Amino acid sequence: MYAILDIETTGGKYDEEGITEIAIYRHDGESITDQFSSLVNPQIEIQPFVQKLTGISTRMLQNAPKFYEIAKRIVQITEDCVIVAHNASFDYRILQTEFRRLGFPFERKSLCTVSLSKILLPDQPAYSLGKLIRNLGIPFSDQHRAQGDAKVTVKLFELLLEKDLQKNILKAHISSENPNKVPPKFLEIIDKLPSEMGVYYIYNSKNEIIYIGKSNNIKKRILNHLTSKSKKASIIQKEIYSVTFALVGDELITLLKEQNEIKSNTPRLNKAMKFRTYPMGIRMDDSAEYPMLIIEQAKKEQHYLSVFKNAKNAKAALFKWSKTFGLCLQKSNLSQSTSGPCFNYVIDQCKGACIGQESPSLYREKINVFLESLLYPYQNFLIVSKGRKTGESSFILIKENSFKGYGYFELNHQIKNTKQILSRLIPMEDNSDVQKLIRSFLMRKKYNKLIPLDEI
Repeated sequence: MYAILDIETTGGKYDEEGITEIAIYRHDGESITDQFSSLVNPQIEIQPFVQKLTGISTRMLQNAPKFYEIAKRIVQITEDCVIVAHNASFDYRILQTEFRRLGFPFERKSLCTVSLSKILLPDQPAYSLGKLIRNLGIPFSDQHRAQGDAKVTVKLFELLLEKDLQKNILKAHISSENPNKVPPKFLEIIDKLPSEMGVYYIYNSKNEIIYIGKSNNIKKRILNHLTSKSKKASIIQKEIYSVTFALVGDELITLLKEQNEIKSNTPRLNKAMKFRTYPMGIRMDDSAEYPMLIIEQAKKEQHYLSVFKNAKNAKAALFKWSKTFGLCLQKSNLSQSTSGPCFNYVIDQCKGACIGQESPSLYREKINVFLESLLYPYQNFLIVSKGRKTGESSFILIKENSFKGYGYFELNHQIKNTKQILSRLIPMEDNSDVQKLIRSFLMRKKYNKLIPLDEI
């Protein structure tokens, strides 16, 4: 038996959504044997974009039943059934979330018609419900309403049943995994976590931090740790005792804070980030007549012009710089040859430093222009972005081209002079990884504004 369903929700933060409409068709593999549909009063706000998409407003739901009033009917109509939905993990998770709020363990097997369609209908150009249904010529009305979407999912499922003659593919894709299945001992931990951006700290029973992570949605990420089957997740599930968190609000500060906390606390399960986020570096050797650009494994005592995730990225950057600024490839450790013209000279992108045709002084002028391109836009400035709550902003302080830390403020006059800025500053260490992260965000303009600080 199958329970083919569709759910409309309020939208909003992960695991905090509410159901606004539900439609379920009980199906025996041949035809519909029972059905149920209802609007639902979620008792929380509907996100504006969802209201526009579905046409369901708060006023429409004022007299609708609340979820607990229809929960028994949902249990009955889905009993001994496989849940079938287009993007089943979403609908099933939402149902489980609602039942978990009631303290009821709702568990069913599930089947996703998206996954099944990709196998049985491989030539379709798209697999979203609307596009797939239209391409298959199935009549579709009331799109983005639970009853309309559930009805066409029934038609789609019946077509898939016909395509899967032996039912082997169908059986293979029935999932017994529970996207919201968290052991009861973890529920208290989960319920206390926010669905907001920040850094989180997982402790064992000895009050030792075993893992530090970051997420745009802390609750969702911890849920993933507690339901995943990866090796790291298994260790976390075995040892987790409590979770604390720090809300951050800004993506760059979240990355900087996570990196700093891992290096300071060295948690056992953060092995990959205890050392360097960007392990490859490019530095300049200025001891020769012509400066040399060197790609190497990043060393703590060295200063690097930039750092990278791997050697491939470092080489790509060096090739790009050489092309943009007319640098000589032979004046780097990319070149296997120490004599004769480099490749860039052959294609007229190098002026001949490799063969002495370009003087050391002229080449150093190019190098200086290149080095200036890597500098921050100001020597002293603030990077201002959103804060942790409405009305608050965050700032990152760069002083004398060095990262000093971050802080928060609510009113502009709170960061008008050095003393005020430093009083709100949470200091952090500057390093090549930090510089890479900050430059990346500046390049992509992922901030609200920059404030030059000439007086600092």
